[in-house]
Amino acid sequence: MKRIHVAAAVIRGKDGQILIAKRCDDKHQGGLWEFPGGKVEAGETAQAALARELEEELGILVTTARPLIQVRHDYPDKHVLLDVWDVSAFTGEPHGAEGQPLAWVSAKQISEYEFPAANRPIVAAARLPEHYLITPEGLSGPQLLRGIQAALKSGIRLLQLRAPTMFDAQYRDIAVDALGLCAGKAQLMLKGPLEWLGDFPAAGWHLTAQQLRELSAGGRPFPSERWLAASCHSADELALAAQMGVDFITLSPVQATQTHPEAQPLGWAQVAELLQGFNQPAYLLGGVTPANAEQAWQVGAQGVAGIRAFWPE
Repeated sequence: MKRIHVAAAVIRGKDGQILIAKRCDDKHQGGLWEFPGGKVEAGETAQAALARELEEELGILVTTARPLIQVRHDYPDKHVLLDVWDVSAFTGEPHGAEGQPLAWVSAKQISEYEFPAANRPIVAAARLPEHYLITPEGLSGPQLLRGIQAALKSGIRLLQLRAPTMFDAQYRDIAVDALGLCAGKAQLMLKGPLEWLGDFPAAGWHLTAQQLRELSAGGRPFPSERWLAASCHSADELALAAQMGVDFITLSPVQATQTHPEAQPLGWAQVAELLQGFNQPAYLLGGVTPANAEQAWQVGAQGVAGIRAFWPE
């Protein structure tokens, strides 16, 4: 069955809300919500198709867009490649030119709407920021909390509390304080045994590669309302992350790092190859800085993650 190439857009208004459209009842997956867009015609680039479709469907002209995520999905009756772009600026007032209902929704609300199965990773990508901060090791509790406060002030919206050498009891105490700081401002991801999950209901969970290998056969360990991430370093681990149904991953190391000098860097070309068949948002980690975000988008990543280059202190 031939794969149908579709260009779609996560369109953001000036207030940060996202535009979604309802599919007509007589269409494939009718009655569900979707991200606007349409089929890429022969000889057309995805970006050109996107501009044409959004003008036809919504009456807007795209002025700023960048790649967000590519999703390959096989329905029983149709195989699709969704080429999704993040549209942050446009001219014109969006309206349902084909009679389709539209809605502006916040990133938090968007998961409450029903989308076709192929759109689920796009919903995650639409909600996730371009930077993922990981806390440095070797800091005291007060240093960690001060740094987290400064990071939140600078606009960080996703961060992982990583303290591999800290005693469990101390880590858990700091996690409680960090969750208080992040409430309403950022998503905090914790690390540790899954037995702790019930004690931190507001936290997401970031699995180590070892946990991923041990637990992936059992599927997702908690409902989709809660963020689940995993550390990956190879094609095998990406496959396990997909099998487990994680919301996003970190892929590392892209380049040589001070944190893991013994690890063999993947390099940008291999990263692009690995992400080509992977349907979930991915943050690139290892030897990258916030300045590498543009390069990360071009190879199919959600953005960049880091410790030293992202830590405010």
